[in-house]
Amino acid sequence: MHDFVVMIPARYESTRLPGKPLIPLCGVPMVVRTWRQCAQVVDKNLLYVATDDERIRQTCDEHGIQVLMTGSACLTGTDRLAEAARQVDSRVYINVQGDEPVFNPDDLQALIAAVGKHPDTILNGVCSISDEAQYRSRSVPKVVMRPDGRLLYMSRAPIPASKTDRFVTAWRQVCAYAFPKAALQAFAAHPAKTRLEEIEDIEILRFIELGWEVRMIPMSDLSVAVDNDEDVAVAEAAIRARGL
Repeated sequence: MHDFVVMIPARYESTRLPGKPLIPLCGVPMVVRTWRQCAQVVDKNLLYVATDDERIRQTCDEHGIQVLMTGSACLTGTDRLAEAARQVDSRVYINVQGDEPVFNPDDLQALIAAVGKHPDTILNGVCSISDEAQYRSRSVPKVVMRPDGRLLYMSRAPIPASKTDRFVTAWRQVCAYAFPKAALQAFAAHPAKTRLEEIEDIEILRFIELGWEVRMIPMSDLSVAVDNDEDVAVAEAAIRARGL
């Protein structure tokens, strides 16, 4: 049994951006860029892409990336991770989203360090928001936490909100997670999305609704999630600026 493995869920049939994992960013498929960022700090033998799509598998094979095939009926990326986890025995499963092509390797290192301190706790990345456009964006999950970092709620709405609707301060989710095996199994055992998860379209809320604690881990604000066409240009600009 491994102490941890890192898995990158990659779904071809994205609702907002079909074929997203294979979109070339400065000539390199997005999922390959995400894998390369993770491979800077994780042994390649502990690093997998989880997909149900043969085109993604073929691309990964061409780049020497380990692939775990899953079914096509997974409700979410975390459900896909849970299915892939049945093929690899580990105490903790770390999830880095496949649409994070400029993911900061230092953030993954911080998450791995936090796993060592909290191996039985669900962990999720968080960073501050300084841009009001991000605060208002429905594509960006906003986070509210207890002072000790435990998650209270996550929403696509602009929270925390003032009476005057003025942007004061806020935090956003970074799409990197660590799931103890038992938590991942409990998530996958639920037959459908939970009520708030369904409304917000935020998977981490299923854990909260099922009674699990989630601890938010501070990370950099360098991540660029690609959710729509406009984000592709932003990601490519970040790749060029950082020499990736």
